[in-house]
Amino acid sequence: MGEVFRKAEAAIYLFAGLLVVLGAVYVLGEALVQGVGLFLGGGGSKVAVFLLDRVLLALMMAEILYTLVRFAREGQLQVEPFLVIGLIAGVRRILVITAEGLQKFSFSLQDPGFQAVLAELLLLSLMVLTLAWAYRLVRGV
Repeated sequence: MGEVFRKAEAAIYLFAGLLVVLGAVYVLGEALVQGVGLFLGGGGSKVAVFLLDRVLLALMMAEILYTLVRFAREGQLQVEPFLVIGLIAGVRRILVITAEGLQKFSFSLQDPGFQAVLAELLLLSLMVLTLAWAYRLVRGV
């Protein structure tokens, strides 16, 4: 009976990994098509932000795939890949918010939209620092 469960577990990991790979390929393909469309449409500044967002999303998916493969191989869940995923997600959001916020809102502390962007950036920065500190503790660096 234990062998059946091990094979079922392996099949689940294989299927989940396949879905992550397909998702990453789709994200990168869509980024290429939409990026070219934005570039040809004259949205030069939007192209960089859009591509950065999509590439970092694909990197997060690659890290999730790495985590799945490692867990399937070793049978133990490691915390480091999740911290790396969190770091990439936090940095991704910081970069996108910064780029979009500078385009949408005036650079004034009186603007409520700018204040909201600053508040979100502060919280995200604290999250990234906390995740980096946790990663350092786990790795013993």
